[in-house]
Amino acid sequence: MPYASSLSTHEDPGIAVAEAIGQVLDRIGSSPDFAVVFMSGYFKNRLTQIRSAIENLLAPKVLIGSTADALICGSREIEDQSALTIFAGNLEGKVTPFRVSNEHGSFGDAMKAVTEVDAHTMILLADPNSFPAEEAISQWRSTHPHIQIIGGLNSSFPTQTSGSLFVDGEIYREGGVGLLVGGAVQIEPLVAQGCRPIGTPLIVTKSKGNLIYELGGQPALKRLEGVIASLPETERLQASQGLHIGRVIDEHKLDFAPGDFLIRAVMGADSDSGVVAIGDLAPMGSTVQFQVRDASAATDDLEHLASNMAIGDAALLFTCNGRGTNLFESPNHDASRVASLVPGEVVAGMFCAGEIGPVSGESFLHGFTASAAIFRG
Repeated sequence: MPYASSLSTHEDPGIAVAEAIGQVLDRIGSSPDFAVVFMSGYFKNRLTQIRSAIENLLAPKVLIGSTADALICGSREIEDQSALTIFAGNLEGKVTPFRVSNEHGSFGDAMKAVTEVDAHTMILLADPNSFPAEEAISQWRSTHPHIQIIGGLNSSFPTQTSGSLFVDGEIYREGGVGLLVGGAVQIEPLVAQGCRPIGTPLIVTKSKGNLIYELGGQPALKRLEGVIASLPETERLQASQGLHIGRVIDEHKLDFAPGDFLIRAVMGADSDSGVVAIGDLAPMGSTVQFQVRDASAATDDLEHLASNMAIGDAALLFTCNGRGTNLFESPNHDASRVASLVPGEVVAGMFCAGEIGPVSGESFLHGFTASAAIFRG
C-alpha cells in the first residue's frame, strides 16, 4: 500500500513521535514522497523536537504539519487528550510544499509552482487568527479555477491564541502552509455541509449584497415564513434553532442535490421590510433554498455523499470542531464513515475552526462541515 497513517496517544512527546514514526516505517518504509503531521496542543511546546525527529527518522521528501485541539486517525476521532498522527505516502505525481503569510501579496506566491508541477489540488493548513482564508481562497478561485483547495484552519485550546504550523524545516505561528499536488494521482473531494433542504428552490429576484429583498417576486421573509409554516411541528423547532440557506453554485443544472448548494447562515430578518440577511452575497438571478442543520441532517448529508463515492487508497479529513461529540451522540462519526471508503482505514486529519473544500467545482471556506480529500493512485 502506498499510503500510511499512524497514531500515538502517549502523553510523552518523545514516545508519541517514536510510536507514530515506527508505524509508518513498518507500513511504507522511509523517505516517503510526503508526510502531513497533526498534533494536539499538548505537544505545542515540543514542536521543534517532534518535527526534527520526523525529518531525521522518517525522512519524508516533503513535510508539513499543524497543531489542533482534536485529531483524526483511521476511524477514530481523538478529542480532549494528547495525540499525534502522521499521514504519509508515495504517490503517482509530484508534491510541492509552500508557505503563505497573512500579507495579500503572498497569495500569488503560493501559486508560483502550479505550472511547474501541473498541480490540480492544494492541501492547505492555516491559522484562523492571522490568515485571511476567505480572501485568499476567493483570489485563488479567480486566478486558478482549475485548482481544488481542500484543508482546514487549525483549532487551538481556549488558552492558546493561535496554533502552530510547519513546512519542512521552518515553524510558523501565523499564515498558512500546504502542498500542491499534481500528476497522475487523483484526489476526489467530499464536502458534507451537514444540512437538509426545506421547501423548494427559489430565485432571488431582488437583492443587494447579503440582503435578499425578494424571492420569486415576493418579499423574502414572506417566502421564508411560508416554508416554515409548511414544516411538521418538530422540524419547525429545528429550523428556529439552525436555519441556513444554500446558494446553487452551478446554475446550469436542472435538478439540485445537497452537494450543489453552498451553505451559509441566515443572519436575521426585518418584519417591516421583509428583508432576509444571510452570511453570503445573494446575486439577483441566483437559486437558493432554505436549509436546516442538526445531527440528523449532518448524518444524512455525509451518508448521501459517501455512498456515491468510489473506494480510495487514503484520505485526509478536516472536520469542524462543532461536530464530533459536540454534535453527534456517538463518537467517531465523521472519521468512521470516511474510513469505510478506504481499505485499511488510512485516514488522518484534524478538527478545524473552518473547513475548506469545493462545492460544484469551486473551493470555499465552510463552517460545521466535514471536508475530505480522497487519494487514488
